[in-house]
Amino acid sequence: MAVNALPDLNLLPAEELRALILAQHQQLVTKDEQLLSREREIEHLKLLLVKLHRMQFGRKSEKLQRQIEQLELRLEELESNRSEKEPTPPEPTPLRASAIPTAVKPTRRPLPDHLPRQTRRHEPKETVCPQCQGELRRLGEDVSEVLEYVPASFVVIRHIRTKLSCTRCDCIVQAQAPSRPIERGLAGPGLLAHVLVSKYSDHQPLYRQSEIYARQGVELERSTMADWVGGSSRLLEPLVEALHRYVIAAGKLHADDTPVPVLAPGQGKTKTGRLWTYVRDDRPAGDTAAPAVWFTYSPDRKGEHPAQHLKKFHGTLQADAYAGFNQLYEDGRIQQACCWAHVRRHFYDLEQAHSSPVAREALQRIGALYGVEEPIRGRPPDERRAARQEQAKPLTESMRQWFEATLSKLSRKSETTVAIRYALSRWDALTRYIEDGHIEIDNNAAERSLRGVALGRKNYLFAGSDAGGERAAAIYSLIGSAKLNGLDPEAYLREVLTRIPDHPINRIEELLPWNISPASVEVST
Repeated sequence: MAVNALPDLNLLPAEELRALILAQHQQLVTKDEQLLSREREIEHLKLLLVKLHRMQFGRKSEKLQRQIEQLELRLEELESNRSEKEPTPPEPTPLRASAIPTAVKPTRRPLPDHLPRQTRRHEPKETVCPQCQGELRRLGEDVSEVLEYVPASFVVIRHIRTKLSCTRCDCIVQAQAPSRPIERGLAGPGLLAHVLVSKYSDHQPLYRQSEIYARQGVELERSTMADWVGGSSRLLEPLVEALHRYVIAAGKLHADDTPVPVLAPGQGKTKTGRLWTYVRDDRPAGDTAAPAVWFTYSPDRKGEHPAQHLKKFHGTLQADAYAGFNQLYEDGRIQQACCWAHVRRHFYDLEQAHSSPVAREALQRIGALYGVEEPIRGRPPDERRAARQEQAKPLTESMRQWFEATLSKLSRKSETTVAIRYALSRWDALTRYIEDGHIEIDNNAAERSLRGVALGRKNYLFAGSDAGGERAAAIYSLIGSAKLNGLDPEAYLREVLTRIPDHPINRIEELLPWNISPASVEVST
């Protein structure tokens, strides 16, 4: 962030000096008001939740339970935002300090005595005094504890750093404290990975996780875990950006989007955001490049968002017929390839609803095209193109003639007419895969990447804020890419969160899933 240089106050005229002081004061007042508003909303939500939970002991109500879940999620998002954006709380200004409520952090309880302890000793590397080469004697030791999570259990890691003092001078040596993913944080990388995967892959909001951990005798406040989520997201930002660069560098992408309900702050209602997915996966065309998926969030579905996402992309985009993508194809930088699965879906619905003979024949013809694909999956692009030219091209030409002949026999307003016109109006984009062995027959790669989002949407309200949507997109990107590369996402995130605090930023690509060997992930577990 750029910082304006302060002018020489000794040379500044009185009027300009007065204006400068007033401007600085106004900035501080505005910032204080923002802090005040956020802290008041947090306290208001906590009070409202207490009231709703008390009401819940009366007559049961699904609507009441849903309202509680939504408020829990909103509170969770506010606390995660606070941790992600303000790692160090600003000092209160004297003029308005009394108006700003101090954020009350839950008191850190001693780690439960019943949990097993693992002791890790960190001895100094020095064997003699680094100042005078004198003999070192034991002076004492510092002990700190970190709550860690290994699959299906908690364990406390005791880090003991021995202190040695020189027998000839006042020099004291000690091993450097091991880095933690979150500075001075209680959670180890395994616990952070478990919380993230439970929230974003297993669809367990933090307040539910808190209840689960309490049954194991570990009291973890939701607000504490929200701090961990925000801090972890901030730490992982460079890695997600590296993943974005890798995905956009492909010559072909699969793209799709899905609606996600998001709480509208201060309105007590939900709005509809969008989660976009971009998948790089050329394995079906025999490519050895690692597959990856990059998610991103937007508060609406305007076409300006994919235009921004793909401003550096050149190649073929496999997507549905969403009109917002159309501007991408105008200058020829990006070629459109449509999806036969979308065409098939229209006829499948007609056949299921009306047992339509036309829909049934369309399904059979489309099925024949998929029959061509099965034996050439994973073959090189030139072999795929040759097989499609020989087998699929005659099938599509025959299908187009049949579509056009069938249209003349149908009502213009019939659902079958709509389905046929959907296909004919996109014919060039639908048949482009026949001319290019790199392209797929459908966009199922993108649709598969969104399945986890759909499951989370069924379990609870998706996001408590736009910032929560952006945070979810980042973690979905890492989890989805780990799965595409055959890694357990929790084990992968544990490895990354262990290494990233000390990892050089200019070598961040080394932590992408395909650069992490499965053996190292297994060892870390």
